[in-house]
Amino acid sequence: MAAEADVEWRDHKFQWDPYEYGGVTELYVPSEIIWLPDIVLYNNADGEYIVTTMTKAILHSDGKVLWSPPAIFKSSCEIDVRYFPFDQQDCFMKFGSWSHDGWVIDLKHLDAELGRPTVNLGMDLKQYYPSVEWDIMAVPATRNFKFYPCCDEPFIDIYFNITLRRKTLFYTVNLIIPCVGLEYLSVLVFYLPAYSGEKVALCISILISQTMFFLLISEIMPSTSLAVPLLGKYLLFTMLLVGLSVLVTIIVLNIHYRNPSTHKMAPWVRRVFIEKLPRLLLMRVPSKDEETSQSQELGLDPGLVRENGREAPPGLRERLNSRQFPGGGYNGVRPPGGGTLSSNIGLSPLRDGPGLPASLRGSPGHAAAHAMFDPTFGELPDCFHVTHETQIAHYPMEIQEAISNVQFIHFHMVQQDKFDEEDDDWAFVAMVLDRLLLWVFGFTSVVGTVIILCESPYLYDSSEPIDVKISDIAQQQLQAAIEDF
Repeated sequence: MAAEADVEWRDHKFQWDPYEYGGVTELYVPSEIIWLPDIVLYNNADGEYIVTTMTKAILHSDGKVLWSPPAIFKSSCEIDVRYFPFDQQDCFMKFGSWSHDGWVIDLKHLDAELGRPTVNLGMDLKQYYPSVEWDIMAVPATRNFKFYPCCDEPFIDIYFNITLRRKTLFYTVNLIIPCVGLEYLSVLVFYLPAYSGEKVALCISILISQTMFFLLISEIMPSTSLAVPLLGKYLLFTMLLVGLSVLVTIIVLNIHYRNPSTHKMAPWVRRVFIEKLPRLLLMRVPSKDEETSQSQELGLDPGLVRENGREAPPGLRERLNSRQFPGGGYNGVRPPGGGTLSSNIGLSPLRDGPGLPASLRGSPGHAAAHAMFDPTFGELPDCFHVTHETQIAHYPMEIQEAISNVQFIHFHMVQQDKFDEEDDDWAFVAMVLDRLLLWVFGFTSVVGTVIILCESPYLYDSSEPIDVKISDIAQQQLQAAIEDF
């Protein structure tokens, strides 16, 4: 701190009668040739305990001596970083005589009142140049009367307690806002679709950015292990959230890419994540009725829609009824009862069974042959049998083959639909889990941000700095800013 130390004392050797010396009441003499009190800064931090700039002293005719040397005082101060950057520091400067006890030098503050050891405004701040980082909240001075073990005489010192509050605009703009933005950006990871393939990459990028902020904070904060700063707590909190988001994102991606071939969905998973949670999370669940209405909007014949929800290929019924064979008509054969061919083909509902085997995913002819003769496949489902088997014998061989192929295609499509439906269910479970984590992490981020960043008690202190109100320089700067605005 650069300041001017005003020291005043009385020396009876410097008294004279102004009438005897032509009315001279003051003399300016070099301070090196007169006695000076050995007042030093006890908690000095640079090793220079004495004033190096020896200015002239003013001698008054009544014996009063005034010495005002300029000096730069560097004192030690214990910094409390618990609430950094919303912190307030209490520092002190202890001045006293190094070798003279209280009976020799009775040290007092110039503005001290009789019987009161404390002066509320211990420093003259009229010529104080405002700091760009700190506000001065209070500068009281207290006179202490203290005994030391070495001596029987008391020693007197004066404590200047300086209360400083950090200006937070710089740290708010350059540290707090980016950290909060990165934290809320990590929450949006759960809004990113799983099939985009960028969820984990986004989490890792945010984690690296927060690591960079940690390195930046370690350079601007005092090195201390006594407490974790408030901003450090917040960064640890955000890094924990981002680390957890990476972990749960990997789990969500694992669920999203599951399929019926490797995982069978448990009933409780379907009940919780497909039936219950979507309603609580205000999610829209597609239903079977919507699929039927979509088929009607496409112009499909509702009569061709079976119990399993799969519509038969459009025009199949007409193609079967109008097909011509050598010899005319149906080679002389008509379905019994005079009906059409397609009306006598019944496709019964499928039984619940295993997923579509890998052998059925090839060509229809090869898959059908393999399915009919492969002993590992077992008995064919009911859909491979015509309702009236006795009537098939009356059809030509080409019609029988067509019926068999249509039945196989129907079975293949139904099994594929079941496979795709359960595959979509896994993807929907991952989507529900993403939405649930979005709400959980979003709520945790908001609550954690408010609790940690609002922990500092100095955020709620509405007292104004005294340097702005007292300093003439600060008033001039404020007036200039108002005029420019």
